[in-house]
Amino acid sequence: MAIWKLKDPDPAIVARLADEFDTTDIIARVLASRGIESFEKSRTFFDPDLAHLHNPFLMKDMEKAAGLVKSHVEAGNKIFIFGDYDVDGTTGSAALCMFLREIGCKTKVYIPDRIAEGYGLSQTGIDKAADWGADLLISCDCGINAVAEVAYAKSHNLKVIVTDHHTPDKTLPDAEAILNPKQPNCNYPFKGLCGGAVVFKLMQAVARLLSIGEEKVFRYLDLITLGTAADIVPLTDENRVIVAKGLKRLAKTRKPGLRALLEVSGLGGKPLTIGRLLFRAAPRINAAGRLGDANRVVQLLVTESFSEAEKLAGELDDENRARQEIQASIVDDAIRKVNAEIDLEKERAIVLWDETWHEGVIGIVASKIKETYNRPAVIISLKDEAGKGSARSVSGFDLFENLSLCKETLQGYGGHPMAAGLTVSRERLEDFRSKFSTLATEKLDKNQLINSLDIEGEMDLNLIDGRFMKFLDKLAPYGPGNMTPKFITRNVMPGGEPKLVGKSNNHLKFKAKYGKISYDAIGFDKGNHFEKMINGKPIDIAYVVEQNEWQGTSSIQLNIRDIKQR
Repeated sequence: MAIWKLKDPDPAIVARLADEFDTTDIIARVLASRGIESFEKSRTFFDPDLAHLHNPFLMKDMEKAAGLVKSHVEAGNKIFIFGDYDVDGTTGSAALCMFLREIGCKTKVYIPDRIAEGYGLSQTGIDKAADWGADLLISCDCGINAVAEVAYAKSHNLKVIVTDHHTPDKTLPDAEAILNPKQPNCNYPFKGLCGGAVVFKLMQAVARLLSIGEEKVFRYLDLITLGTAADIVPLTDENRVIVAKGLKRLAKTRKPGLRALLEVSGLGGKPLTIGRLLFRAAPRINAAGRLGDANRVVQLLVTESFSEAEKLAGELDDENRARQEIQASIVDDAIRKVNAEIDLEKERAIVLWDETWHEGVIGIVASKIKETYNRPAVIISLKDEAGKGSARSVSGFDLFENLSLCKETLQGYGGHPMAAGLTVSRERLEDFRSKFSTLATEKLDKNQLINSLDIEGEMDLNLIDGRFMKFLDKLAPYGPGNMTPKFITRNVMPGGEPKLVGKSNNHLKFKAKYGKISYDAIGFDKGNHFEKMINGKPIDIAYVVEQNEWQGTSSIQLNIRDIKQR
């Protein structure tokens, strides 16, 4: 059971929009809740165009960074790309690599070993850059807090450009240039870019300095879109443009690696959405870095051979299945530990550790535990005298800020408000748990620990027509900052012989009858509501309206998010 939170846009704006667009109140509410307050403002939202991308030179240090890349390209010097092992880092690194090679630069990508080297710039990778004879090292999706590592690189006569989007610490590395819209004194108008998109802006700037048509840059939007989807950044402003255009390019991509990846993910020939990329394609890329060598991801993405692409994509698919099995086992262990070690009545954060947990999947496990108990979760893989942890948070509890308040108990930390990583010594585990849990208890009230649904408003099911469905289609792509609209309808009668479906009979299928109209309804993992379907009483439903494609037939379906008995 969740709290239904109805959005509350200004009634005067809603009334004006309903009149200006000649539309229903519910559509006007959806527009207003997204900050669309006039027909003029709606144009850039509904028709995102590459011309709406911000000037890359508005980003601090871009002039220096792009100029340095330009001079190295023209001099024939080698450029070494050091990328993070997640989807964002690997896709951004692959895009930059292919772009630089296309303009005649000798370049090489290196992705660190998650277990042996950990997160971010490593001495091992820097040594490889120096041994290869690189003159310039460019980081992708890491490096903003790598003060010692950048100094080490410079001692090896390497110039360094840091490209990142993570929250910077007070002391920045002494790189030739730092590209990060979140760094101090950076006036770039949009702070929500993922790491791969920051690299994309560098590519744009280099293309302009070299007087290269920007279409050479835009052809990599398919890769940048995949990274943007996986990094769960807000799909507003520039990200909306990138994703809207990138999804179309990805659907038609001719890159062998992306084609093979879409096929093994079950997305070949299907309409692509952010959700499908996030839950099908992204895990297969992440599996390589979690259980093996993430350099194979870059190899997959840059290859021009379809046979090699199929082989590598198959390996990632196999590793993803292995990852799922390991993850499921650790989630079960973690839930048992919650029951044994955590007093959920008193503690508003969950911190767990174990020596048997695989370091490569603790981030996913942290997400599962956070979702299950709706409170900040830290999952730590303990080895020898130290542990590596992944943290996930809920709204209202900034992880980076609160880990900073725990730094005396930690060996290191970094990340975002909602996701972070840390290292902690065995002897300080209890100290960290105590401090972190105390902060969560101080800053989170009980209402924030209850799952909630943001609702656009109450809706009459009779308002669902062709125009309404077209509106929902134009509102996409959906994601953070522009989530799929959820509505509620009260006094609905369940019909159509409600039944439990799915392998575990945990999904609920029924007809939602409202007056003379009815729609097919499906509630995934909502089997616990079955008794409400058969007692003859009306219900209130929270749902998403969607097109269901089945055996070549398209129909309107209500995807149920919650049910309450009247």
